[in-house]
Amino acid sequence: MPSPPLVLSVLLIAALALPALAADDETTLRPQSTAPVIVDRVDWPSYLARHDLLWNRLPQQWYQAPFLGNGMLGTMVRQVGPQAIRFDVDRCDVQEHRPRGKPGECHVGQSRLPIGHFTLDTVGKLTGCDLRLSLYNAELTGTLTTDRGTIGLSCYVHAQDMVIVVELAPSEGESQCRLNWHPAEPVPPRIAFKKIPYPYDAHPPLELREHQDIHLCVQRYHPAGEAATAWQNKASDGRQTLMVTVAYTYPKAAATAEAVATLERFAKLSRDEQLSSHRKYWHAFYPQSFVSIPDPWWESFYWIQMYKLASATRSDRALIDNTGPWLQPTPWAAVWWDLNVQLTYWAPLASNRLELAESLANKLDANVQNLRENVPEPYRKDSLGISVVAGQDLVSDPVGIPGKLEKRYIGLQYTGLLSWALHDYWLYCRFKGDDERLRSKFFPLLKEANNYYLHFLETGADGKLHLPATYSPEYAIGPDCNFDLALLRWGCQTLVETCERLKIDDPLLPRWREVLSKLADYPVDNTGYMIARDVPLKTGHRHYSHLLMAYPLYLVNADQPDAKPLVMKSVDHWQGLGKQTGYSCTGASSLCAAFGEGEQALKHLAATRRFVEVNTLYREMGPVIETPLSAAQSIHDMLIQSWGDTIRVFPAAPPQWADISFRDLRTEGSFLVTAQRRGGQTQWIRIKNLAGEPCRLKHDLAGPLTVLSARNITFKALPGGAVELDLKCGEEVVLHGNQRPAELIVAPVNPAGAASNPFGLQSGK
Repeated sequence: MPSPPLVLSVLLIAALALPALAADDETTLRPQSTAPVIVDRVDWPSYLARHDLLWNRLPQQWYQAPFLGNGMLGTMVRQVGPQAIRFDVDRCDVQEHRPRGKPGECHVGQSRLPIGHFTLDTVGKLTGCDLRLSLYNAELTGTLTTDRGTIGLSCYVHAQDMVIVVELAPSEGESQCRLNWHPAEPVPPRIAFKKIPYPYDAHPPLELREHQDIHLCVQRYHPAGEAATAWQNKASDGRQTLMVTVAYTYPKAAATAEAVATLERFAKLSRDEQLSSHRKYWHAFYPQSFVSIPDPWWESFYWIQMYKLASATRSDRALIDNTGPWLQPTPWAAVWWDLNVQLTYWAPLASNRLELAESLANKLDANVQNLRENVPEPYRKDSLGISVVAGQDLVSDPVGIPGKLEKRYIGLQYTGLLSWALHDYWLYCRFKGDDERLRSKFFPLLKEANNYYLHFLETGADGKLHLPATYSPEYAIGPDCNFDLALLRWGCQTLVETCERLKIDDPLLPRWREVLSKLADYPVDNTGYMIARDVPLKTGHRHYSHLLMAYPLYLVNADQPDAKPLVMKSVDHWQGLGKQTGYSCTGASSLCAAFGEGEQALKHLAATRRFVEVNTLYREMGPVIETPLSAAQSIHDMLIQSWGDTIRVFPAAPPQWADISFRDLRTEGSFLVTAQRRGGQTQWIRIKNLAGEPCRLKHDLAGPLTVLSARNITFKALPGGAVELDLKCGEEVVLHGNQRPAELIVAPVNPAGAASNPFGLQSGK
């Protein structure tokens, strides 16, 4: 971007030339009352080009392929034969809608369903490629090579319209190459993956139709609903252009008319109009925040996750499930709630991309009745819940009854998964500063999710309130399960705090306070936090659900004396038992970051590299996507945290990352924070208050603080090394220590030409 106008530069120099004003522990400070100027020197097209994925070898698997999406439609591109390139056609909400059955049947009864794919059938045999997935434009471009010629390729999923576009420019020897449609059999991918019998009535046969120059493939579903794939394939000036859309309606069978209308409307636009509106979204998406770290591999990885998130969801589109818009034969063709959803939705918050996080909140708000019917009938009058597997409509298996779990369904009968998902919803409200939604939408949901626990509390001989046996994800059942104790404690605490904050006089306030004062302590042994009372952690465990009280709930935290040794002992014991997966490593990283252990946080994060595929997707028996997205949040946790109403800047910056620059990362309370670190020392911090919340900050600026602002801002010291700034809604302030920055610049920390483009499928990498 260009340098600021001369007058702004003069103001900046004048502000920095004023004498520094120090604050002591007691005191208020009269700062330099000159608005600071932040110079943004991020050239987004060239910067993101460093992080594009490149292929000079033909991708042949889901784990190698370019992927594109718009929050609902998606495609992947890969070779599937000597003379065939496949373009998937997937839509996130096309799913089974079978009635609830026995536990476990939601694995297929609410499963995603495949739609079909196109193949580019070449004249000659494929011999190579030169492809680039541009993050900035969200487009795949390049050349396919055969022994008969070349085919220029461009592909994108339109950011706003439900259309996939493929453009081909073949050489003379490949002029007869063709794109051909292959419908998929509508069978749940788990069935195909495990090669087990399909337990339901088959769906009706699909129908192929024509509507003027539009081709249609219509699939009716049992018991209701319809998907319609519509496409046009046009040739002009030696080029071929495929435009394809998928419409889905449930319970009505009205998708055909919708698909035709979408394609006709899109086809009326010129090519430039189509591309311009697509790129407009993406070019505005990236500058919402900026992060640059000195490790080029992790920096590229981070930006690919931002691209992946916006490809997988939007506020009014799909809830991100285990495969996103890129469905394949997999055991995980649905929405998993015992960890996956929760991890997936953290990164949009700190990255200041709240629109992406809103899709979870919207789905929860829209499906309250289904959440009610997920709990056993005797508790539906005042309780909500969700079990481990659900569809986009949040229909799940029955929630387990504490103390009455059926042994043959252990692993499917969960209690607290809705409460954990609501923690993500609560974070969304807090990061946005949306008290109205907190009151009208979130509070009633949490109240009824928390009610389910309250039905089963028992007073023990010790006078404490105890939970009967519940299931700790993927490990065992036991009484006073740490997973559920932490979620119950967080639920009651959050309900009380919300009532106090919003002046809600709820009749259950005394009960919540009683639970907080009498709830059983977390079971602990000489290895750290246990799974449950009388259930130690003895064998390898993928999940860190028994440690939720430390992360992400922060009920046990670094501000509490003696908390850190116990949590770190627990992390070391858990990690030492083996059976780790990618999200085990990201969880350990964030747990260490929560207690300021940056070097350990990076060590655990680095361990995820062995799980990350060349396109940054992830394998967990079959295709899944949540772990790399949670790794992006682990990076955030090293750079910024905001639990306990306090913003922490560089709370766990690893020493290996001596130079860090970020702009407009978001925090609880709705603050935007910009900061720069050089040589392992924080240089300056900017904070903007978006919602008028009290501004409390922990930092490591060396020496007395100096404040740059548009008016006199006062601050005072708080216990624990924090300061409170008198920063009102809409105001911003820049803080620096005794090292006065020559300029306030946001720019990449790695120079252009540094090791770049580590992802994709490239010879020698």
